[in-house]
Formats: sequence, C-alpha cells, structure tokens
Amino acid sequence: MASPARAMVVLLLLLSTAAVSVAQQHDYGDALRKSILFFEGQRSGRLPPGQRVRWRRDSALNDGATAGVDLSGGYYDAGDNVKFGFPMAFTATLMSWGLIDFGRTFGAAREREAREALRWATDYLLKATATPNTVYVQVGDAFRDHSCWERPEDMDTPRTVYKVDPSHPGSDVAAETAAALAAASIVFREADPGYSKRLLDRAVAVFEFADKYRGAYSSSLHAAVCPCYCDYDGYQDELLWGAAWLHKASRRRVYRDYIKRNEVALGASESINEFGWDNKHAGINILISKEVLMGKDSFTSFRVNADNFICTLLPGISNHPQIDYSPGGLLFKVGNSNMQHVTSISFLLLAYSSYLSHANARVPCGGAASASPVVLRRVAKRQVDYILGDNPLRMSYMVGYGSRFPRRIHHRGSSIPSVAAHPARIGCKAGAAYYASSAPNPNLLVGAVVGGPSNTSDSFPDARAVFQQSEPTTYINAPLLGLLAYFSAHPSLPQADSARD
Repeated sequence: MASPARAMVVLLLLLSTAAVSVAQQHDYGDALRKSILFFEGQRSGRLPPGQRVRWRRDSALNDGATAGVDLSGGYYDAGDNVKFGFPMAFTATLMSWGLIDFGRTFGAAREREAREALRWATDYLLKATATPNTVYVQVGDAFRDHSCWERPEDMDTPRTVYKVDPSHPGSDVAAETAAALAAASIVFREADPGYSKRLLDRAVAVFEFADKYRGAYSSSLHAAVCPCYCDYDGYQDELLWGAAWLHKASRRRVYRDYIKRNEVALGASESINEFGWDNKHAGINILISKEVLMGKDSFTSFRVNADNFICTLLPGISNHPQIDYSPGGLLFKVGNSNMQHVTSISFLLLAYSSYLSHANARVPCGGAASASPVVLRRVAKRQVDYILGDNPLRMSYMVGYGSRFPRRIHHRGSSIPSVAAHPARIGCKAGAAYYASSAPNPNLLVGAVVGGPSNTSDSFPDARAVFQQSEPTTYINAPLLGLLAYFSAHPSLPQADSARD
C-alpha cells in the first residue's frame, strides 16, 4: 500500500492539468467520433451500405443455423471471432448509460451514430432472446477459434451455439441482457418509441427468466465460457443490476420492491471494489444513488456504499484505497486489460459527480475529509487524458488518435491483409505469419483502445503477442463514449477545491 506522502503526491498529480511534462490540448470530439467508429470494425453479420470501416466485409452470416435460429449480427468482443453474449450485453448497457446521462453533449451527429452502434448490439440481443425462457449466450468455439489466426470473413472454425434455459440456468448473463435491453429502451424512447417498447417488454421477460431459474452460466456452460468470460463474482449482482435498470426504465414499483427485498440477500454491499462485465456492485450503488440524491427514494444504504467506493478511488483521502496509480497517473488494478478498469471506473466517477452536482452534495470520506464533484470529474478527466496521450510515453492508446499510437494490436482482422487487398482465402494456420510479424497492422482499427500498461511502470511494448496490453475490447470503449462526449462539451474544468473541508 502506498505511503500517505506518496498518496498525496498521486492525488495532486491526478488533479493537475499538467500531469506530465507538457500537457496536450485534446480534441475530445474527434476522439469520440473515432471511439464510435471502432464498433463498426467489430461488426459481425451482413454489413450495411453505410459501413465506414471499408476493410471489413460480411462475416458469420449463418450464425445460429445449427440450432435453427438466426444469430447473425452483433459484435465480436475483442480481437477474436467469437460472439460472447455476456460482455456484449454489458457493452450495450454502458453505451446506453452514457447516452442517457450525457446524450446532450454528444451533439446530434455523434448521438445518432452512437445510437446506431447501440442498436447493432440490441438487435442481436433481441434475436438471442426471441425464444421464451432461453438466452443464446455464445456463438463460436473459443478454443478452436483461439487456435487460429484468420480474418472473420474467412472464418471456418465451428460456430457452435450455446444457450441458457431452465435446465441450464444463467442468471448472470440473462440478467445482464435484461439490463442492456431495459437501458437501451430509455435511449430509444423518443427516437423510436415502438422499438423502445419492444426492448422493454423483452427485458421484463428475460429478467423474469433470470430470477426464476437461478444459477451461474459458468456452471451450466463451464467448458464453453471459461476461462474467457467465467462469472467469477456470482450471479447475484446481475440480478440487482437488472432490477435497477428495469426500475429506471419502467418506473414499476415491483422492481423497487425487488431491490428492497433482496438488497441484503443478493449482497448489494459486497465486493464494491471494481466495476466491469463481471462485477456490477459499484455500478448498482452509483445508479441507485441518483434516486437517493434526487430525493426520489430512500435507499440511503446504496448512497453510503457509493460514497465509500468513490472515496477508495481518491489517494490521500481514503485510509483504505482499493486502487493503485502508476507514477504517470494511470489507475491500475491487477489483471488483464487494465484499460477496462480505467474507462469503467472513470465513467462511474463522472456519473456520480453529475448526480452530486445536481443535489449540491459532496462525498463524505470519513472525519473531516470529503470530495467535491469537481474532484471526481478531474480524476476522471485525468484518466481520459492519459489514454489520449498525457502519459510518460507521450502516446495515445487509441488507434488513429494523435501522431503516436499502437500499431501492432492483437486483432485478427486488423493484422491480416483485407479481402480487398488479398482476395484469396487466408486459412487458419496461414494467418500465423501475420501474427508473428513485427510489421505494423495493415488495417487501422480506428478508435480501438487497447488494454494498455499492465503494471505500475507505465510501460507498453506494442507487441501483438502481448494480448493483455495490445488487445482492444468493446467494453473498454463503451464507457468511454459518455466520458468523451462530456469532455468534448466541457474541455476545461474549474480548479478543484480542497479535497478536505
């Protein structure tokens, strides 16, 4: 654990507008445009006429055929060619949350593009939940896929279909899917009321299935979904998360009562130390705290949990920090793909700062210590700026943004010549030469944010084989949309007041 003196230095670093030798002026609007464009490079299925990532072509058009269903479409989660439903649903939920809270700051064009990116996911989730009491949660054999290095357009590995149902429960993935559909229904409420109603109706049915047939999908489908997307944190958090989004979308008392009745049983106050596709605890408490801060509900325990979590992110304030920071100021948690923690936790900081501002409130951190909404926003902005180039290496971790960015990302389609450049098929093992090559990827996956530094040294090898650092994912980019939209409208923040009263 860092010493108090070092913690205060880190806090000052995080709140400083010049955290590295020469702070850059970032074009957050351009970064937002590129971050949305990234999702077009991840599309599976038949590509639309307006497809802008031109090196991609149609792929996996027959997904679901072996099970007699249409599961074409959706997103490849990362640099491989498998469609994993759990992270895809979380991606959709976070895209929706950003549009709900910060939609006005996107601007009309970017908001429309972001809704289109979201709809590409929700259209697929509607297909995956079309059969009652069933959720199709994965297409593709991960082990066979990962033994190949080939373009999605050439893919010839088994497109095995996996599902959860009453005999093989998956409350985690089903409840996350319900959350995604419910959250998206809010996004489309004005733009497409009919589609919004369809999303909400399906969310209600899927959540009922998730709650009635309880169990973890990584128990039912362990051989297929582990270790890639095992649910290590249990399904209880997803049930509360799904209920919270259904309550927000429908305003039906039944979901409020569900949260109240199950707050303790489903562990609302447990494991509040991270936020991502597996662990929703911090997100649950931040989301529900908005109702408390607005005076619309009496779930005060959720606000206490949210305050405690936020305080653990602020070095120099909390006596029990949950997060480390690198010398360059990057938030760091042990594990693969650190940027997923950076973007998702930064989003929570920004969202909570907004709720606090509207309520004219601060975060109490014990004793005389507290933090204002401005402090939270500045910590979040520091993380975004680090991603965009304010770091010791002076490089952007977003492909195509700035003059220096990752060139050898761990991504099959980006690293192999496109169909236009190389029309002949490149087979499973033939792609290995491109994987092993030290040459830059021939196709820029513009907007992709990679896993980034994986330790507190701020180092980055830009090597395709080091997937923990060089692989992009949809759930890194999803929370980044709301962050970039907000900072494009508010590029300069007032100086932070003292973190202590």
